[in-house]
Amino acid sequence: MLIWTSPVVDSANVSHGFFGRQGGVSTGIYESLNCGPGSQDSREAVIENRQRVLGTLSGPSAARLVSLYQIHSAEAVTVTGPWEIAQNPKADAMATNRPGIALGVLAADCAPILLADSEREIIGTAHAGWGGAFAGVAESVVAAMEGLGARRDRIKAAIGPCISQDAYEVGPEFEERFRRTDPANAAFFVPSNRPDHFRFHLEAYVASRLAAAGIGRIDRLALCTYANEADYFSYRRATHRKEPDYGRQISAIMLRS
Repeated sequence: MLIWTSPVVDSANVSHGFFGRQGGVSTGIYESLNCGPGSQDSREAVIENRQRVLGTLSGPSAARLVSLYQIHSAEAVTVTGPWEIAQNPKADAMATNRPGIALGVLAADCAPILLADSEREIIGTAHAGWGGAFAGVAESVVAAMEGLGARRDRIKAAIGPCISQDAYEVGPEFEERFRRTDPANAAFFVPSNRPDHFRFHLEAYVASRLAAAGIGRIDRLALCTYANEADYFSYRRATHRKEPDYGRQISAIMLRS
């Protein structure tokens, strides 16, 4: 099983991991640790994969893993107890102060964010595609954690595997939207090989939004989902290949009981 952790987020009372696509039971285009119930993969395989992730995080404890019906928004929810997959709230960020509940965020090019104020024992997750990041999902998860008693300057965040700037070509209307909102956003774009096209640095943009929200420390793993096929699922890679669907890797964080 491929797992990346962040020394910035890691602490004695927080368990976390950015999981790759290895170590599960799914087959074909979903091989092997597909954790996305929104995919067309076998539901039994997805549930088993998620249980393997939870077991890695929590060991033999009676922990539960929750995730969201992600909609590329700035919506955040406060988690007070576990729910079943069928009850996944429509949102893109979560925060909790309850031990034994693993917060999971799914991605296949978008940026997964794991956050912790380990002193106050409050954690959060966010799914930051360009739309959610632009809408303010980073700020929303910070506000949700703050609502539980976290302090912004004590929150530490890690941005996991996502599409790199080299692989993220966008058109002129995309770049113009960002630049029109804030001229400083021009720093997140470089010209592409195609005329009037650009390459967007999603990870850097997400980090800038976290920093502007007052986060104390931010770790950027700088791992590209598009370029590393053996390690990560990628929506854009699957689209370029005209594949019928794609898997989702999971990143998760939990307060130890």
